[in-house]
Amino acid sequence: MPYKIPVGPFHPALEEPYKLSVACQGETIQGVTIEVGFSFRAIELLAQQRNYIQDLTLVERVCGICSGVHTLTFCMAAEALAGVRPPDRARFIRVIVAELERLHSHLLWMGIAAEDIGFQTMFMEIFALRERVMDVLELLSGSRVHYAANCIGGVIGDIRDADAVLAAVRETRRTLERDVVPVFTENLTARARTSGVGALTRERALAYGVVGPTARASGVHIDVRRDLPYAAYEELGFQIVTATEGDVRARLVVRAMEMLESIRLIEQALHALPAGPTRAEGGFPVIPPGESTARAEAPRGELFYYLASDGSDTPTRVKIRTPSFLNIPSIEAMCVQQQLADMPLIQASVDPCCSCTDR
Repeated sequence: MPYKIPVGPFHPALEEPYKLSVACQGETIQGVTIEVGFSFRAIELLAQQRNYIQDLTLVERVCGICSGVHTLTFCMAAEALAGVRPPDRARFIRVIVAELERLHSHLLWMGIAAEDIGFQTMFMEIFALRERVMDVLELLSGSRVHYAANCIGGVIGDIRDADAVLAAVRETRRTLERDVVPVFTENLTARARTSGVGALTRERALAYGVVGPTARASGVHIDVRRDLPYAAYEELGFQIVTATEGDVRARLVVRAMEMLESIRLIEQALHALPAGPTRAEGGFPVIPPGESTARAEAPRGELFYYLASDGSDTPTRVKIRTPSFLNIPSIEAMCVQQQLADMPLIQASVDPCCSCTDR
């Protein structure tokens, strides 16, 4: 006889508050419905009541894991309105910070995945590695979470010890290649626990409009860094990482290989770091009346900002579309005909972020 299990909105199996209503026949999931919006924070409304400098501090707090890419995308939208091009050195520094943030986010997610699979030792090792990445971010910005690295027209700080950053990311790469990536790509237990679980076909991925690693793991070749290059990605020769299986293992492998690509990008950006200023000349620009949009590849996928200005120091409209807003609904398709015991791993495999979704 079919039965329903409510999971959430507050539940040990969920990282953040959202509700899953799971319909089961025995131990097999027949359907899932998802509800979000339990922590609505009105950030878009607040952004329309503050000036542009204050908004940088505000949008950085949409998410504590991908805070840097929010200020980056907001700045790009404002720069497009003002007709400002950041200096070359600033563009390269933006890539370095963005890719360190991607490393931080992917490591956090992979640690949780290791815990869900049952690899508690790997969970501890991954989180220790994540601490090292956060130390590098602190070295660059003075903060381990909210970096305050971007400003309209460039970046706030400079890289003064490139050798220390380079040494840290190379050590991170060695640990990833030796310990982390083999576990998620070759280990028989991890393969058995994740292969064929929570599959999302390419057709369903397109229908749900998923983005980021969730889309790329289902064979959808999209990445803003390649499709609509920004900062210095076009000069660094970005390489997209995809898979075709669309299951939990594919999402693991895509993120694992993306971390190695992030390190390659950081190393290349440090070697090619141009000399010169880190901000556009002339101080804070005047934001004229008009509309603009900006897109960036956040760790979870495409982040979209819309900005409208009436020429004052306060935007008239700020619209933020986060990747989790698109990815979370696809859990409904992933769970059908799966085992109830696999549901925590499946829903975690899209790396859902309710602080972004309930912005």
